Amino acid sequence: MNSRERFIRCNLFQSIDHVPFVEIAVWPQTIERWLKEGLPHDVDPYFFMNGNEFFGFERWEYIPLSVGMIPCFNYEVIEEDERLIVYRGNDGVVHKALKEGTVQGTRMSMDQYISFPVTDRKSFYEMKKRYNPFSPARYPRWWNDLVRCYKNRDYPLALTGIGGFGFYSMLRRWMGTENACTVFYDNPLLAEEMLDFLVEFFVNLTRKALSDVDVDWYNWFEDFAYKTGPLVSPQIFKKFLLPRYRKINDYLKSYNVNIISIDSDGNIECLLPLLIEAGFNHLCPLEQAAGMDAMRIRKQYGKAFAMLGGIDKREIAKGKKEIEQELMRQVPYLVERGGYIPTIDHSIPPDISYENFMYYLELKKKILSGSFGC
Repeated sequence: MNSRERFIRCNLFQSIDHVPFVEIAVWPQTIERWLKEGLPHDVDPYFFMNGNEFFGFERWEYIPLSVGMIPCFNYEVIEEDERLIVYRGNDGVVHKALKEGTVQGTRMSMDQYISFPVTDRKSFYEMKKRYNPFSPARYPRWWNDLVRCYKNRDYPLALTGIGGFGFYSMLRRWMGTENACTVFYDNPLLAEEMLDFLVEFFVNLTRKALSDVDVDWYNWFEDFAYKTGPLVSPQIFKKFLLPRYRKINDYLKSYNVNIISIDSDGNIECLLPLLIEAGFNHLCPLEQAAGMDAMRIRKQYGKAFAMLGGIDKREIAKGKKEIEQELMRQVPYLVERGGYIPTIDHSIPPDISYENFMYYLELKKKILSGSFGC
């Protein structure tokens, strides 16, 4: 059984030879730490999702379609001193940020967002000009070569990259979190117009890829929740988002994309019945700090959702005893019932040492093989 067959069959609750061995992603600051603690310098640790022989991860890939702005805004420094910088990013957002802790363009702390490019219908119409789905730049120049490579692949392939497209996530990029939440109340007609535009944009952008390639799964990037609940109420979800999710998810299924995932940090548990209605059948990353307990979800919803994630990153940072407790608490139970791929519940943060991470991987392999007290 190859990685593609294994991934698909696992997420459809079918028999497999073993659970896929993967992780989601890692912070650049984490790699900096690990290099000081023993990670060989000739290892490329960033290709977690593309397979990694050093760590033993299986390969999965995303079709590299561009779902963002084309063209982007011009980067502009507005003001700065030794500690802080205020700038307009390529996303059109004015940021205020600490310079300290920046590695490869990512920071240890979140930026403060000063303003956003979409504030009303007029600015939305200007934004639409940057989202021409037929722009040649949205597909790689070597697309025909990729199609040939994908034809006989032995690894799972997703449509568009992680952190890519979602309804709420696109509104948040354009308007900011607060306005992306309140627009449904303050200007519901504009909200519907933006969402309908996004449906049309996505379908027109992806039709060629879905026609040329057999795609295995799609991962909606939303991140529309915080620790205790979602940023959109079930009522708002049902009125504005659900029918449009359903439209795209039905479109994806018409191309035999049978694994449709919702990627959100935070607690989205009260939305799970509506997600089923909207055509979702996969959840990730199941953030433990927000109370997204995979065992409880499995017991309540059965095989409605396959799941990926769920391993509490805070416990992995503590030590071997806590790592053992965290894995044994849930992994054997979930793996036995199928439809579950255990990974750390987010990108791996820099408070996880190299020693702890390698022990976690070793222990996970033993549990999945049935050789550690299962």
